[in-house]
Amino acid sequence: MDGNGVLEMARGFAALLRAECFDQIVELFAPPLRAAVSPEALRLTWAAEAAGHGGIQAVQEPEIEDGGTDPVRVRIAITCADGSFTVVTSVGRDGLLHGLRLDPYGGAVWHPPHYAQEDRFAEREVLLGTGPLAVPGTLTLPAGGGPWPAAVLLAGGGPFDRDESIGPNKPLKDLAWGLASRQVAVLRFDKPTFAHPGRLPADFTMTDEYLPPALAAVQLLRQQPEVDPCRIHLLGHSMGGKAAPRIAAADPSIAGLVMLAADAQPMHQAAVRVARYLADLTPGPSAERAVAALARQAELVAGPALTPNTAPELLPLGLSAAYWLDLRAYDPVATAAALACPMLILQGGRDYQVTVADDLELWQRALAHHPKVAIRVHQDANHLFLPGSGHPTPAEYARPGHVDPAVVDEIATWLARH
Repeated sequence: MDGNGVLEMARGFAALLRAECFDQIVELFAPPLRAAVSPEALRLTWAAEAAGHGGIQAVQEPEIEDGGTDPVRVRIAITCADGSFTVVTSVGRDGLLHGLRLDPYGGAVWHPPHYAQEDRFAEREVLLGTGPLAVPGTLTLPAGGGPWPAAVLLAGGGPFDRDESIGPNKPLKDLAWGLASRQVAVLRFDKPTFAHPGRLPADFTMTDEYLPPALAAVQLLRQQPEVDPCRIHLLGHSMGGKAAPRIAAADPSIAGLVMLAADAQPMHQAAVRVARYLADLTPGPSAERAVAALARQAELVAGPALTPNTAPELLPLGLSAAYWLDLRAYDPVATAAALACPMLILQGGRDYQVTVADDLELWQRALAHHPKVAIRVHQDANHLFLPGSGHPTPAEYARPGHVDPAVVDEIATWLARH
C-alpha cells in the first residue's frame, strides 16, 4: 500500500472515530489487534479520554509520521474542549491497522523537582531476577557510607516503567530523587508488563506482576553495604500499594510498608465506579453504553461463571481470567491486618480513582487497632500526589507537576524513624 492508500485508510478510520462506530473500527484491525481489543474496550477508552478532556470537538486530518516503514505510523489529533490528545495507529501493507494507542500528553518533558539535590545521590542500573522476565531497574544511593534505610518502589496498575511515567510526570522518579536527597536508598524497576509485553504467559497474574521483581529488589538491596539490611521497606502506589501486603507476607524480613493511594475496593467494582465518574463529566449515549458494557463485564468477574477459560474480551480492561481470579482471591486489607510490621498509609483528598470513601475507610476500619499504623490524608493531592485544586479530571495528569514535597518529607521522616 502506497502513501496515498495509507492516508485514505487513515481518513476512513478517522471518520469512524468521529462517528464513534467502534464495531466497524474493530473490523479494520489486523487479527492480533482484533483479539486484544474489543469494541467495548475501545468504546470505554474513548469515552474516558473524551470525558477527561471536556468532550471532543473535532477529529483532525491524519498525518503520516514516517512513510518509509511497514507498518506506517499515523497520528490523528483530537481537539477537545479542555486540551487535546492524539490517536496513534499503524497501517500495514495489507490495509489493516496493526497498532492503536492514545497519546494524551504530546511528548511533554519531565524536569527534576526542586527538592531533588542531585549532588547528594548517585544512580546505577541493575537487573532483577533471571530468565526471560527479568526486569531492569535503577538503584539510587545517597552519598556517604550509610548504612541507609531503603525503599523498593512499586508502580500502579498497568504497564508502567520504573518512573511510573504519565505524560510529563514521573511520580516514582520524584520520590526516588526526593528520598535519596534525604538519605534513603531507593530501588525502582520497570514492571514486567512494560519490559516484556510480548512475552507474558496467558495466565499471567498480579502475583506474577509484582512478587518476583519486588522480592528480587529486596534481596539486591540487602546485599548493598550502603543499605541497612534491617530497614528495607516497600513503597507502593495505587495497585503497587495494594500488592505491598502480599509481598511483605512472602518476606517477613521487610521492615515496613508505605502505601500511597492503595486501592482496597475490589478492582472490578472500582473500574465501574471510575468509569461512571468519567462519564458524568461529559454525559452522552456513548459514555453510557461504555459504562453499561463494563458493568456487565464486572458482574462476570464477581459471579460464579468466571473460570480460567473465560475469554479476556468478556472481562474488564482486557485482563485475563487468571488475572481476575487471582485478584478475587486476594484481600489486601486482611493481609495487611495480619502483618506485624509498621505501615504508613497516605491518601490524596482529590483522588477520584482511589478515594477516601471507597478505599481509605476500608484500611482505617481494618487497621484501627494496629499499634504501628499511621494514616494521613493530603487534602489537595490527586491520585499522583500532585497538589491541585478544583474538580479533579484526567486532564490534570497532562500538566507538568511533582509529588507534593510535604508527602516526600513525611515519607522520609517516617522511614528514618523506623
